[in-house]
Amino acid sequence: MAIFSYRATTKEGRIVEGAVEAADERTAVEMLRNTGVIPLSVLPPKESLMKRMSLRSSKGDVLTFTTELSALLGAGLPLDRSLNIIADVSEHKEMKSVVQAVLKSIREGSSFSDALQKHPKVFPRIYVNMVRAGEAGGVLDIVLEKLNEFLESSKELKDHIVSSMIYPALLIVAGGISIIIMLTFVLPRFSTIFADIGTALPLSTKLILAVSSFLTAYWWIAVIAAVLSTAIFLKYIKTSDGKLRWDRLKLKLMRDVITKIETARFCRTLGTLLKSGVPLLQALNNAKDVVTNQAVAAALEGLAKGAKEGKGLAAPLAAAGIFPQLAMSMVKVGEETGQLDTMLLKVATTYEKSLREAIKRFMGLLEPMIIIAMALIIGFIVLSVFMAIFSVLELPI
Repeated sequence: MAIFSYRATTKEGRIVEGAVEAADERTAVEMLRNTGVIPLSVLPPKESLMKRMSLRSSKGDVLTFTTELSALLGAGLPLDRSLNIIADVSEHKEMKSVVQAVLKSIREGSSFSDALQKHPKVFPRIYVNMVRAGEAGGVLDIVLEKLNEFLESSKELKDHIVSSMIYPALLIVAGGISIIIMLTFVLPRFSTIFADIGTALPLSTKLILAVSSFLTAYWWIAVIAAVLSTAIFLKYIKTSDGKLRWDRLKLKLMRDVITKIETARFCRTLGTLLKSGVPLLQALNNAKDVVTNQAVAAALEGLAKGAKEGKGLAAPLAAAGIFPQLAMSMVKVGEETGQLDTMLLKVATTYEKSLREAIKRFMGLLEPMIIIAMALIIGFIVLSVFMAIFSVLELPI
């Protein structure tokens, strides 16, 4: 048994907080519902504490908003009452103001989807379109549940990728700092010794000492050059041509990982939209927008045209030549059986699991490559110093 902290609301709108002992989170939610309250969040104490201590997003937490709204609507509360409760319990000042603005628009006669559309930086287009489909079909609570699943899956995938990159990033930082210390602190002391002796030094030693002298005397030039180069590069890859070229390079270097990321992202988005009642052509345009790699997105440009011409989805996807063959086969089976939305979600789940192995393999190659590169640079510096020492002492190497 574990103790879960919770935040809930009564049907009158009063917020209550406390703790409940249960075997798991689902059991805790059921226990709270049986007491007559509507659970908004149920978390283990550690996770709740971490959540309070973490940095708050200025845009608010859309996942939390969706979870709470889904719970309130599922309990039978009207939309305006639910939004009013969420605005009261929101810990984010900006999110509170956004929810209040959405509530104001609804009370002035706007639909929920139109009210959300006024805040594109908080609610992306896919979110608005799914809500609009739920409103049209009278199943807004069900659509919000699917949106919640979609956002949770996307967050989990993003967190896994970010956590996998932490160790390589630390290796690069630690290795870079070590090299800078050797060039700016250690080598200048040797250069003074070699200058006093006046012996001819090996070419590699002269090269290393020249770099060391430059960094010691003109480090500010190196810093300015690095900052400018980074700024120019970032500005270039923000242009359409630059981003396309950069994404093509990334696709060549990490094809397995990027293909699986985009396959999972595209199929989950499209499957969720179709299951929520969004028409295929509109769903295709929205799903294509979530593809971040422009080289992949460019290859998917013909999907909507193929669907308009009656070719379905599997044939245009196969013609794009981007997604794996297994995904194409599963999509084709989904079309033939009339369960395209379900099959797309299965494709997404399959490749999300496969992606973890692909990232693990990629990191398994990347980490030793970083270590070897750093070792070669540091080894070259150390060897150059030793060669100079041996030449001064006139000892055979």
